[in-house]
Amino acid sequence: MRDLLLIALYALLGACAAGLLGAAALRLLRRRSIAVSLAVVAAVAVSAMLAGTLTVAWAMFLSSHDLAVVTTVVAMAAAVSLATALLLGRQVVLRCRELVVAARDFGEAGTFTAPAVPAPAELVALARELALTGGRLAASRERELALETSRRELVAWISHDLRTPLAGLRAMSEALEDGMADDPARYHRQMRAEVDRLNSMVTDLFELSRIHAGALSLSPTRMSLYDLVGDALAGADALARQHGVHLVGEGVAPLPVEVDGKEMTRVLSNLLVNAIRHTPADGTVAIAAERRAGSVVLSVTDACGGIPEEDLPRVFDTGWRGTPARTPPSGAGLGLAIVRGIVEAHAGHAAVRNVPGGCRFELTLPA
Repeated sequence: MRDLLLIALYALLGACAAGLLGAAALRLLRRRSIAVSLAVVAAVAVSAMLAGTLTVAWAMFLSSHDLAVVTTVVAMAAAVSLATALLLGRQVVLRCRELVVAARDFGEAGTFTAPAVPAPAELVALARELALTGGRLAASRERELALETSRRELVAWISHDLRTPLAGLRAMSEALEDGMADDPARYHRQMRAEVDRLNSMVTDLFELSRIHAGALSLSPTRMSLYDLVGDALAGADALARQHGVHLVGEGVAPLPVEVDGKEMTRVLSNLLVNAIRHTPADGTVAIAAERRAGSVVLSVTDACGGIPEEDLPRVFDTGWRGTPARTPPSGAGLGLAIVRGIVEAHAGHAAVRNVPGGCRFELTLPA
């Protein structure tokens, strides 16, 4: 028993010496190919066996004949191990190079195609993750392109909408300055109307910029949905009378909601104004509320005749104004984008769909 313990001790000392040398070699060669590292690992395994055997023989536990036999066996094992390690390393290097090429193509073309040649499970997992990342980046690039297009359209429309009232203000101010205005009071009223229009556009732009920057601060309070809808209807009543449109509140129950009253009133006002402007005279704009599966759904239905199906996904996009027949002269395409931003800030969801004779905007809010 004592001899076996001594043999184990001497073998351990020899193997540890070989392992330390192998660790030093791996550290020196850490920037080299993985094939070299695999060859070093195989060499360390064989060298540890040989070092332990030589240490035991040096301690005179083995005869010269037994040492020769063991050395020959270890040499054969070393040759096979090194050849296997080099072959495996070469295959791994080839798969890595294929991944590098695929990643380079991904960086240039924006699409990643995983190599078809079989590879180790880790490299297959890496290729799969790169493919998923490529898909996400492609989708992000498409969203960024759509957003950039929307921003360009918005800038063009805003520039046009600002230029028109500014030109009118300049012409009226010059007429007043030159004494050419037959009815100065009428000019003053028109100038006031144009200033109010400009102020409304600038307010919408500021609100939208806060929403996009995530700087919209809410002060939610518990309030009745009935009161919220009643205030919105009262605010839109004058415009509805001017356009000859009937405003109707359908079954709005006094459901409690936790919302920012000021911002949600703005949301409903935007929807009602939008619906009134797109509804012909003697038409009806209806606002309703109902509870659905732990949420409250507010809906505004108009009689605009419907929105083309291909335009429905873009209704809430910044700058979208639809067809000229649907777009009021003063519209800048910001109202519905503001609606979606405020509703989503309340952890809700805004949607639109066509109904017979018109369309319905639905706001889903947490109950």
